[in-house]
Amino acid sequence: MIESAGYTVALLEKYTEKQRLLTAVADVDAIIIRSDIIDKEVIAAAKNLKIVVRAGAGYDNVDLTAATAAKVVVMNTPGQNSNAVAELALGMIVYAARNFYDGSSGTELKGKRLGIHAYGNVGRNVARIAKGFEMEIYAYDAFCPSEIIEKDGVRSLASAEELYRTCQYVSLHIPATAETKNSINRTLLEKLPARAALINTARKEVINEAELEQFMEERQDFKYLTDIAPNNDMLLKEKFPKCYFATPKKIGAQTAEANNNAGIAAASQIVDFFKTGNRKFQVN
Repeated sequence: MIESAGYTVALLEKYTEKQRLLTAVADVDAIIIRSDIIDKEVIAAAKNLKIVVRAGAGYDNVDLTAATAAKVVVMNTPGQNSNAVAELALGMIVYAARNFYDGSSGTELKGKRLGIHAYGNVGRNVARIAKGFEMEIYAYDAFCPSEIIEKDGVRSLASAEELYRTCQYVSLHIPATAETKNSINRTLLEKLPARAALINTARKEVINEAELEQFMEERQDFKYLTDIAPNNDMLLKEKFPKCYFATPKKIGAQTAEANNNAGIAAASQIVDFFKTGNRKFQVN
């Protein structure tokens, strides 16, 4: 797509030294990234840089302040990997309900209450899939109007506290911001009903890890499943083998379809930006 628009593509992947990235961006006009860190040093090294597109929804690996100061546009590709992440979240909910497939009797999801914390693209797909399990679905989003949530057949709640108090399963989809980091704390978790499970396919920074550990020590009936291993991952695995699960790396968006969708969207947005000036998905 990029080459057909008359541009040149330079591929850099699986590098182990930051200097390779700094050298690669020295003369580029645009950058497409996944997990690469675009910090102040990288932006300073890219003298011709005009746009960075993060192929995915999250963009906390880009220094927005430095980009804005350098007049560099930063975009993400929202929605392109939403179904992939949502499917993983539901898979983890099934895994929790069936006791990590340990051979013991688990529980069914039909009729159980599912809370969706943040009703964005991923949250809406979680709701869509969960309807097939005939779960009771609730959602809380500080920025999404309740009428939009209710229109999807999902019950809108007024606060995170009410969501956690109401639902046995909570699927977490909040971004990592100054306001949300460490916001999933002991006080909030203590509101969960018996035999609850928290599923995190968002960001590890939103979890207060020390308080999560304290809570799990007190509530042996609680399960925490995530595809972003916390800093105390090994400790949690040792202490709570039947209540804690983390994937080896973040895999929510790692499907062939999601990778293709996000990559094509990123390429399309860059071409459109240079051809027409379109900044629809700008985040800075």
